[in-house]
Amino acid sequence: MEKHIQHTTTGHSTQSGSDKATSLSEVLAFPYRSYLYSYPHKTAYRELDPPLPLGPLWERENTDTYFLYMHIPFCAARCGFCNLFTLPDRREDTHERYVDALERQAKQWAPITSRRPYSRFAIGGGTPTLLNEVQLNRLFDIAEHVMGLDPAQASISVETSPDTVTEAKLAIMKERSVDRVSMGIQSFIEAEASAIYRPQKPQEVERALEKLTRYDFPLLNLDLIYGLPGQTVESWIYSLERVLAYEPGEIFIYPLYTRENTIVKPDDIRRQGPDIRMELYKAARETLKSKGYVQYSMRRFAKEQSSSKVLLPYSCQEEGMVGLGCGARSYTSEVHYASKYGVSYKATQSIIADYVATESYDVADYGIVLSREEQRRRFILKALLHREGMTLSDYQQRFGTDVMSDYVWLAELLTEGMAELESDEGKQVLRLTEEGLGYSDAIGDWLISAEIREQMEGFVFS
Repeated sequence: MEKHIQHTTTGHSTQSGSDKATSLSEVLAFPYRSYLYSYPHKTAYRELDPPLPLGPLWERENTDTYFLYMHIPFCAARCGFCNLFTLPDRREDTHERYVDALERQAKQWAPITSRRPYSRFAIGGGTPTLLNEVQLNRLFDIAEHVMGLDPAQASISVETSPDTVTEAKLAIMKERSVDRVSMGIQSFIEAEASAIYRPQKPQEVERALEKLTRYDFPLLNLDLIYGLPGQTVESWIYSLERVLAYEPGEIFIYPLYTRENTIVKPDDIRRQGPDIRMELYKAARETLKSKGYVQYSMRRFAKEQSSSKVLLPYSCQEEGMVGLGCGARSYTSEVHYASKYGVSYKATQSIIADYVATESYDVADYGIVLSREEQRRRFILKALLHREGMTLSDYQQRFGTDVMSDYVWLAELLTEGMAELESDEGKQVLRLTEEGLGYSDAIGDWLISAEIREQMEGFVFS
């Protein structure tokens, strides 16, 4: 899912394999460097020449199940921190044409990706619930009747926003077996929300939350952001406690990132004074721990969940991400691909228009072919930045070598107290410490290869 993906260029270089130009201690001095939602970051994507036919690409996938994702790139307004692929556009005719195109794409992709069942299905954006009831319902029909999703065996997640929560849309989601509803709140303080150009009043958030809790979805996720202009430890904890009052099963806390192509610029934040994001993070971590939440990553805190469904297995280490819609990424083990990436209104509008006008979606023409080196880096990053950690024998089984020999500088995580080697059911696991989880963004940035960093820094935003 595409959510809160910001990147801040750091300017330091790294090298492949056993050599690394930058020590971990240098990196940890600046804990808030970037957020890598996935690796490689989309700014490393380029034109694929020649384009790759999708049939052979998916025939080579060996995963047992796939993840189906639909991207709805529309929202009511663009927040000041956002550099996601999304367009402020409420027009229903625009939404209808877009869903028409998504269905056309699905019909072409279904025969290609039908070799495996879907264990996960997510609708993200943008704001999917900005669509009217007819179009929202169509997305589930496309998933089930075109792509072959079995809602009884798959976890289903939908993103929403306070201003789009209605009884009718909640009823549709309940009827379509949605397991998880995720809503971005960011702050309960009106002045803080206004500072990031988020037109949202606390009363509107409360109204949405009351409706959501009445529908009793199996999992309610709520998002908050720390480091907002004018935010203090006291105001941050106030927002967190307001969220906790609704007893969500999952809470994501995000540090604020900005860059030159967001509405709120880095200089706007620097003028606020000292950076207190680490202090805010630690205050939230302790509060959430005291309320029984378990930390699964730097951002994710959750209580133990149970499901009435018998879900098919899916591992975040595996690939098999089938992304429908403009802006959605698809992942195979060797190739990541998507539509082109833009941030400005004009660029995003143009890319969406091209997608809607397209008749054939049978090739990957924009993305990245992952070398063996980048497949290894992705494996490490995806495992290490989560509570489960990286099982060394899993790496050995997949790549045929020892990870601690391939990347001797990973030992710096141990000497800096950022990670520990632990025994888990007889297997060695490299796992971040509690302190290390708090520095995940710096550690993730440190794991980027020199080649990918060069690609990212060479990306021209439009």
